Amino acid sequence: MVIFDSEKQKQPPSQPQTETTISELSKIDELQGKLARQTEEDKLMHSVLENDKKAIREGKLIEDAVNNGVSSFMPDLFFQNLVKNYTLAKQLYGETIIREMTGYDADYVSKNIKIPEFQKAIKKNIKEKARKMQDEGLLDQDYQITDEGIELAMLVMYAEELDHITPKGLQGERLHKKVSHYGDREDERMHHLGDRYRDLALKKSVKTAIRRGHQMLEDDDLRVFERQSKGQCTIVYAIDASGSMNGRKIGTAKRAGIALAYKAIKNKDKVGLIIFGEDILDVVEPTLDFPLLLKKMVKIRAAKKTDIAKTIERSITLFPHTSTTKHLLIISDALPTSTGKEGGKNEEDLEQEPEQRTLRAAGLACNKGITISVVGIQLDQRGKELGEKLAEMGKGKFYVVRDLENVDKLILEDYRKFAH
Repeated sequence: MVIFDSEKQKQPPSQPQTETTISELSKIDELQGKLARQTEEDKLMHSVLENDKKAIREGKLIEDAVNNGVSSFMPDLFFQNLVKNYTLAKQLYGETIIREMTGYDADYVSKNIKIPEFQKAIKKNIKEKARKMQDEGLLDQDYQITDEGIELAMLVMYAEELDHITPKGLQGERLHKKVSHYGDREDERMHHLGDRYRDLALKKSVKTAIRRGHQMLEDDDLRVFERQSKGQCTIVYAIDASGSMNGRKIGTAKRAGIALAYKAIKNKDKVGLIIFGEDILDVVEPTLDFPLLLKKMVKIRAAKKTDIAKTIERSITLFPHTSTTKHLLIISDALPTSTGKEGGKNEEDLEQEPEQRTLRAAGLACNKGITISVVGIQLDQRGKELGEKLAEMGKGKFYVVRDLENVDKLILEDYRKFAH
């Protein structure tokens, strides 16, 4: 170990100084390469790791608020909702928000909410919690969630999802055998006319010559590196933000989307995003900008009905007009329920119209070379039948989800299957 002391650096015994002369200059070989660049995801992860447990809990609190459609934490209104109808309040806020705001477990609050002394205690806790979140910049003066609050939720979601998928071994790199000048060095092969000199495997070539007893390198001794390039793929991830997706479902869909974006962008595949309900609520064109996708997904709120036909039609315009793989992945928990604006139709026609429009849109996508997979969350029988038809027409896969814990795994498996 070497210790430097700026104040007490000991000098060696006095030595007679000699004059150095330069007799010859020679050119220094320049090594080409790039300094390691800190990736955006590394920066985000570092930001999360610097936060303490309290900040992480607050990030999860804001995440749950957005997932449940809660945009503000007005103390008096929050308290009144708990006291007036606790069952309804629990459906609205969820257990995490109730626990963090009151300081008590949701079941404990349920048992004691009618006791005046307990009401007084939790009212005080709610006000103090809201005030602290204001002081930290997570809520504004009207108790609305701020951009800083959204960013904290974004960082926590990213860190937890990355931690969730890493132990599963789902981050393997997808490669194909197309030869490229710019991929990673893989196997060596014999040298052919036209190969680049910079791909020469010098050590391997010398070993080959020695093994053959050659005094000098001959043409048939030369070996070159064969590079593999990563396949190009464009993925559009479509999230159903209809009212029925409120709460844990929308949260699970977001986290699965984060896992997909992280994995695909790491493979240099572009990812687009469509957030849909009765209309297209937001769109991100296919990009390698992971933080942009992350921020958009965190802000998704569930509302209104579902129109998958519009989603498919809009996705067609996002894909490039090239021969690359184009894959649309839809995650939803219900049949399309939006019937459009046309009038003069009986009840049966209106019931069938969303399904027909959806399948027609899938046919258009298929003609454009776009594959479609569907992840159905807790669908009823009719929903399953439509999901199967949609995936079959789109030459993709249909996945039925019963356990929300496995959604990210399904999403990544689908990506690996179709991103070739």
